[in-house]
Amino acid sequence: MWLEKISAGVLRVLTPLGPRYIKPSLSQRVYLLWIFRHFQVLPMQVLTPGQRKFMDDLCVELRFVSLSEANGVEAPVLGTLERQPPVTATEMPSRRPSTGISDVRFAPAPYNLQRRS
Repeated sequence: MWLEKISAGVLRVLTPLGPRYIKPSLSQRVYLLWIFRHFQVLPMQVLTPGQRKFMDDLCVELRFVSLSEANGVEAPVLGTLERQPPVTATEMPSRRPSTGISDVRFAPAPYNLQRRS
């Protein structure tokens, strides 16, 4: 499987318009295998600045291909990059307000706790 990925692997990029596939060069495929060595899907936010620049450069080169470009056989996917726009606080669903200790009301004790003299 590693040899197939090194020889003909593609990078899947998830965009708001749908998935796109990029055909990187041999050295780029080796580096992508290193980036995706532990995870199959990574968001842009977890990459280092150098890796982000590498991914941006790959997307700018316009090497987009269809997934079944090579003789009708599906190319192996090196990894999936999520290039979704970040979710803002206004787009997030509203959460139920939490009840903290300051919100809890205590009932008075049924007996007198004052010291007797």
